[in-house]
Amino acid sequence: MRRGEIYRTRERVPERGAKPGFYVVVSRTFVAEHEDVSTVICGPIYGAVLGLSTEVVLGPEDGLPRTCAIRCDFLTLMFKSKLTHFVSTLSTFKLAQLNRALAHALEIPPR
Repeated sequence: MRRGEIYRTRERVPERGAKPGFYVVVSRTFVAEHEDVSTVICGPIYGAVLGLSTEVVLGPEDGLPRTCAIRCDFLTLMFKSKLTHFVSTLSTFKLAQLNRALAHALEIPPR
């Protein structure tokens, strides 16, 4: 598991309308790869695109079934064991967009 990878859950998630969901790993790779750490921070991916500066729009070119968005305002801690189906890895361009959206969501000022 690495930062920027997209996974789907097998289990139904109550917060997602009792449906499985897609998530992108936002924890640093050191944490994501470390076998003694059982959780990672993830950005949930939602089917509706709201046009927020804290979203990253994804689509079929990113391995997802349709246009959707990572919502960085709703980061969540996930057990790695729940991220069961690898989907794809964000491109360098999308990872840069994710970094900007995360900085905005967390109110980290630009350097």
